[in-house]
Amino acid sequence: MFGLTEEQIADFGLTFGIGAFILFMLFIIGEIAWKSKAGKLGTFVLFFVLAFGMLGFIAKAIIQKMWGI
Repeated sequence: MFGLTEEQIADFGLTFGIGAFILFMLFIIGEIAWKSKAGKLGTFVLFFVLAFGMLGFIAKAIIQKMWGI
């Protein structure tokens, strides 16, 4: 489709689709912190704990770019 291979389409979808999903999840975490009136420390804890798994995905992308995988 459009001169792209299945692998290129999957890579694009994984990179930008998951990236958009991560941004949406960060918005949801911020909304939870705001509605619960968590305060500064509570908001930090929410973002740190709930967004910690996202760092693995971002780190994986950075490592792949650095190593040329």
